[in-house]
Amino acid sequence: MINKVILVGNVGKDPDVRYFDNNEGVANFPLATTEPGFTTRDGKQIPERTEWHNITVRRGLVKVAESYIRKGTQLFIEGKLRTRSYEQDGTTKYITEVIAETLKLLGRKSDNPAMGDGPVTAGAQNSQAAPAGNDFAPQNQPAGNEGFSAGDDNTEQQEDDLPF
Repeated sequence: MINKVILVGNVGKDPDVRYFDNNEGVANFPLATTEPGFTTRDGKQIPERTEWHNITVRRGLVKVAESYIRKGTQLFIEGKLRTRSYEQDGTTKYITEVIAETLKLLGRKSDNPAMGDGPVTAGAQNSQAAPAGNDFAPQNQPAGNEGFSAGDDNTEQQEDDLPF
């Protein structure tokens, strides 16, 4: 079974950060993702649609959220969905949230007033963060066109040279 969510969007408000007695913390904030509007072939206008997602970060990502994430910050988030319920005034309420496992700051440093000059690190296992301005390029990858990427046109490679 797979439970994986990938989102790119803008933070709706500053993170709500709480620390517990054992020095563990949690940060929560809303993230907006927008699908652009378009016109169908028959001329029908489909407006843009914005979805709001509840994001929760834990462990080392809490410090990243506290230090670098502000309203309007553009983020790449990878995580998993979790639905939970709670009682309020005798009524059961349900909430669905994204538990962030990977977090990358997107955009330019000038777009985010919380960004400092140093790199952002999460300090938690399986968690990543990158300074603003980084795109989706894998870490530690050479700057040139070395390696395989979609669309590589290597006509010299024979079928028996495939790695599988």
